[in-house]
Parts: sequence; structure tokens; C-alpha cells
Amino acid sequence: MDKIKSFFNREQNLLIHILAAISVTILGIYFKLSTQEWILVYFVIALVITSELLNSAIELSVDMFTNEFNSLAMVAKDTAAAAVVVSAFTAALVGAYVFLPKLLVIIS
Repeated sequence: MDKIKSFFNREQNLLIHILAAISVTILGIYFKLSTQEWILVYFVIALVITSELLNSAIELSVDMFTNEFNSLAMVAKDTAAAAVVVSAFTAALVGAYVFLPKLLVIIS
């Protein structure tokens, strides 16, 4: 359990993504998503979490090999972080596609 705590202390963004996945799951149950909607939602959840894990692996690997500023190390880290942003943006678009019509029905 201590290793899990230390992992989430080091990787706080991953914890945020997991909490978002739990929240989306609760919303999906509430709105009774179809099978196709669940597949879309969990595909992008997996995409975001995978991107975050790869980003962490790249950042840790770069840090392991250099302690001083290196422009290529910075590019590697920034590119990995950008991959997370792209996957999160994709997840937001899918979330809007799946949940926005259901929310609009409730509002109107």
C-alpha cells in the first residue's frame, strides 16, 4: 500500500485522470449509456491513462540520464506531455459527444 501511495504522490496527474474516470463511470451509469457509448468512453479513458503512464516513463527515463539542462531532454518531455494533452482533448470531445445530448434533455 505504501508503494501505491508514493506512486500517486509522484504522479498526481494520473490520480486526477483516475478520479475523472470514476466520475464519468458514475455519470454513464446514471445516463444508462449504450454499449457503443461505453466502448467510446472507456477507449478514451484508456487512451488518456496510457498517455499519462508513457509520459511519466519518458520523464523518469530522461531524468535518470541527465541532471543538467539539455534542450533535447526538454523536447522529449514536452512532446510526451503534449501527447497527454492531445489524448485528454480527444477524451473531452468524446465526452461532449456522448454526454451533452443527455444533459441537454435534462436541462430542457
